[in-house]
Amino acid sequence: MIYLSTLRNLKPVHCREEKRAKMSAACDLLALHTGQKIPLIGLGTWKSDPGQVKEAVKHALSVGYRHIDCAAAYSNEAEIGEAFQECIGPNKIIKREDLFVTSKLWNTKHHPEDVEPALRKTLGDLKLAYLDLYLMHWPHAFERGDNLFPKNPDGMMRYDYTDYKDTWKAMERLVEKGLVKAIGLSNFNSRQIDDVLSVATVKPAVLQVECHPYLAQNELIAHCQKRGLVVTAYSPLGSPDRMWKHPDEPVLLEEPGIKKLAEKYSKSPAQIILRWQVQRKVVAIPKSVTPARILQNLQVFDFSLTEEEMSHVSSLNKNWRYIVPMVTVDGKLVARDAGHPYYPFNDPY
Repeated sequence: MIYLSTLRNLKPVHCREEKRAKMSAACDLLALHTGQKIPLIGLGTWKSDPGQVKEAVKHALSVGYRHIDCAAAYSNEAEIGEAFQECIGPNKIIKREDLFVTSKLWNTKHHPEDVEPALRKTLGDLKLAYLDLYLMHWPHAFERGDNLFPKNPDGMMRYDYTDYKDTWKAMERLVEKGLVKAIGLSNFNSRQIDDVLSVATVKPAVLQVECHPYLAQNELIAHCQKRGLVVTAYSPLGSPDRMWKHPDEPVLLEEPGIKKLAEKYSKSPAQIILRWQVQRKVVAIPKSVTPARILQNLQVFDFSLTEEEMSHVSSLNKNWRYIVPMVTVDGKLVARDAGHPYYPFNDPY
């Protein structure tokens, strides 16, 4: 296995496929240390409801997406699998080897004995023989079982305290068996990443975290690049449709500086934000079920921001984290998992 000690000198690999539907497939890529290539823009599927996600995935594949981001906890992998079954194969939209599929191990499946069965459930739902990338969704574990969110009467989670390093060793065996091509982490902080690296035989290839101009993650990205991890940004547009949205929070897509750049380039604010990400070699996985927006989010490779504009977008950082799952306890909103010893957001980055 080739291990890249740094991504600083990597250049995206550009490729264009033959025209399908109304456009060519844009598949600008980054190299993982495994030798795989990961498309810089993928379709996120978190919060995509059953009844919508299948058509969203089919449309995305038809207009050029080659990266689909999934997770068992999203409870929609079976429907995504139906889309894959209709779109992947001879004489269909795409060959399996040209598609990059990510999924994630949920918190209730951290016990080493549960890791492979959880993956096999995901593979069955997605109707795939292997995954390109399998991530540990969070560093902290919930009570073992099939209830995704096991809770106490007060609304707090029932935790398990499996060491994520033990979970990682079980994930390594999935690579050895050929069930996944690469493994990685999600929502881990820099200290936890180094903790995994200290025991890893199979190095993590990717870190997926919340990342957008209000949470630029510059220190964490630099930390990952020095260690050979590619960073994927989830909720790159600020996740305005999540259920615990606060009415007074800043709205990323309404940021004046971004809107001004959108006017300059005749692009949408979302396209400016996504361009900022891919131009700094961060993969982005915006979620949408709207055909026009799915296509629009892919159309970010036909213009570039200047260094000054890149710096301006980066300067908008507020260390504002949108994705902190909240629960109501005694009438107050609290961070759901902050009491777990492996909760990642208690560290600075």
